[in-house]
Amino acid sequence: MQLFRDLPDALANTGELALRLAFTLKDLGYRFPEFPLPPGQTPLGHLRELTERGVRARYGAGPLAARARRQIAHELDLIGRLDLAGYFLIVWDIVEYCRTHDILVQGRGSAANSAVCYALGITAVDPVGMELLFERFLSEARGEWPDIDLDLPSGERREAAIQHVYRQYGRHGAGMTANVISYRGRSAAREVGQALGLPRDMRDRLAQLVANWGYQDPDELLTKHLPEAGCDPTAPRIRRFATLWTRIQDLPRHLGQHSGGMVIAAGRLDDVVPLEPATMPGRVVVQWDKDDCAGLGIVKVDLLGLGMMSVLQDSLTLVRETGGEVDLAGLPSDDPAVYRSLQEADTIGVFQVESRAQMATLPRVRPERFYDLVVQVAIIRPGPIVGNMVHPYIRRRRGREPVTYPHPSLEPILRRTLGVPLFQEQLLGMAMVTAGFTATEAEELRRAFGFKRSERLMAEVETKLRAGMARQGIHGAAAEEIVHAITAFALYGFPESHASSFALLAYASAYLRVHHPAAFYAALLNNQPMGFYHPATLVKDAQRHGLRILPIDVARSQWLCTVERTDGGLTVRMGLRYVKGLRERAARAIVEAREEAPFGSIHDLARRAHLERDELETLAAIGALAPLGGTRRANLWTAAVPPPGPLFMDPPREPSPLSEMTDVERLAADYAGTSVTLGRHPMALRRAALRHRGVLSARELAGVEDGARVQVAGSVIVRQRPGTAKGFVFLSLEDETGIANVIVTPPIFARHRVTLVAEPYLLVDGIAQQQDGVISVRAVRARGLPALGHHVPSHDFG
Repeated sequence: MQLFRDLPDALANTGELALRLAFTLKDLGYRFPEFPLPPGQTPLGHLRELTERGVRARYGAGPLAARARRQIAHELDLIGRLDLAGYFLIVWDIVEYCRTHDILVQGRGSAANSAVCYALGITAVDPVGMELLFERFLSEARGEWPDIDLDLPSGERREAAIQHVYRQYGRHGAGMTANVISYRGRSAAREVGQALGLPRDMRDRLAQLVANWGYQDPDELLTKHLPEAGCDPTAPRIRRFATLWTRIQDLPRHLGQHSGGMVIAAGRLDDVVPLEPATMPGRVVVQWDKDDCAGLGIVKVDLLGLGMMSVLQDSLTLVRETGGEVDLAGLPSDDPAVYRSLQEADTIGVFQVESRAQMATLPRVRPERFYDLVVQVAIIRPGPIVGNMVHPYIRRRRGREPVTYPHPSLEPILRRTLGVPLFQEQLLGMAMVTAGFTATEAEELRRAFGFKRSERLMAEVETKLRAGMARQGIHGAAAEEIVHAITAFALYGFPESHASSFALLAYASAYLRVHHPAAFYAALLNNQPMGFYHPATLVKDAQRHGLRILPIDVARSQWLCTVERTDGGLTVRMGLRYVKGLRERAARAIVEAREEAPFGSIHDLARRAHLERDELETLAAIGALAPLGGTRRANLWTAAVPPPGPLFMDPPREPSPLSEMTDVERLAADYAGTSVTLGRHPMALRRAALRHRGVLSARELAGVEDGARVQVAGSVIVRQRPGTAKGFVFLSLEDETGIANVIVTPPIFARHRVTLVAEPYLLVDGIAQQQDGVISVRAVRARGLPALGHHVPSHDFG
């Protein structure tokens, strides 16, 4: 200042220049795109017009119409103050595009709390009828954009919606958010092993030692299990491997693509954030992840691919093609057959309720109406389990414990869940009723105790909560119980709106499975991999329910599985997509060629469909050439003969010197060539020997008394070790009659670890446990059974 005192204007301009040069990431210049409006309309006016139209369609003059209009007026007032009308219009436009292009779409998450979203057709859950809390979705104090997730069918239909957004906002105006991929578990073991020059087979063995469970035992160090992989723990390279593998966990590896998050901007997005072309053609990726984008106010819309949405849409198409009609919006909500299947845990393939834990809980909860299914979807979650809410709810549901409330004022909030808080919305309501919080303050409480928790903020909010309850006259044990319920559950509580959206899909899938099984199972098989179960298990489940599955046939099969009408009713024909090693182009060539003229011989098929020799041999081995005459082995013999070429006639079929396949060989050929078998289950081939040893089938297990010593055996189709299960392992063993559930305690798991993790077939000796019609076996010993050729891969995860 003294140095330039003779230049006061220069000093003043320096200060002004410094202010102009100051830059933070909040000054990126990001603008949300403007929605194209009808002439003379404002965004809020147009949104109000669309929602009024939606209210008339959704509610008409029914009993909820007046309440719905009041709620929508409240929501629109807040949307207007926050200047968010354009955002809702843009999401509505994406939904309308999907509807007009026959793409099934449903909004989920906290957006289902909004009556505006329901009126616009974005969500399918009625928040007014279900008394959901709007502020869980949007509040004035939150200072961030709302988050609307759209579930779409996986694959081409979802990609069509994504490309619509690119067309609407330009290649430089929209992009997929990035996802930071970290070094984890087995992949890290393989990469560290490769960097150290370990042989491939050793790398694979080391990777198998790494637990991919949700539960991580602090004492279960990788170094303890190195000898199981044939490694010397004292060898320098192996010790280096163990050290590096431990240190590399959770470090960033590369940028990937988020499963569905898209950001959009007015103008060029690359003025704000660096972009890069995705590996998938027609896509652009933002080089920041979703949290970075949210922190900088860049708006994201999630277009999520959901396998069950594809199954539902494909099922509806197959139902129409076979002369039926199903309207998902008009399904009866009280179908007895659907609820009977849920109560019996007959739910393989049903969205959200097909897991082992869900199937073990369904007969105890016994859903009887839609809200019971909402609870069922939410109850097998970390929040209710960690918060010890599951067992009290089930005891009250079964009439073994009286329904009580921490305070009489909470009865309206907790009545539907029998006095047990299960949902985030209930926690917000509890704070509003007992402490006088506003809806905005209640949402701030939830966020304070959420994943990004701050000790200081939590202490401030808890003090405010206690003060509010004291003003309402709530003290002592009741106050402590309420504080504990709210603060302990806020971290993991599941949103009721989210559970309701999922319950709609669960009910729809259960309805189609019960009433249109051929269409449902065909669609399910066409959309694999998804869900818990391998296609081999889905096929056997369908057969146990009396659905006839027809084999792959070069004269009848399409690329996808199809529904065929036979004298016995509707059946499922397996598609050529299940032939391992068969190119899709070759499969479609088979279909096109036979439409011109039937195949005259195996060589005629190979020539006209341009099949490779290994493709032809696989078709022969799985029996797909049966309509051309001959047995599997005979057709393998013929397929091995070189074709004569286009100028010569096919040689006469020579008798095969090979003996025909045995049952075991056919089973091995089926699994090797298609991953499924339509013949006998592998366990059926062992049944006589197992019965001689006193081993029960899954069906027979249901009849044993609680505490009885039993033996069960089966193909391991699911292994789980959830983070909330304190080290217990849960196995699902499939045989020809169904599925048996096995519980393994931590000491038994430690004793039989390699067998339980690696053996595809298990024989388990244990003690039967019967509870409310749910039967399981607590393992005492486990040993492997010899595999019969190929086996079904198990679904192993946390």
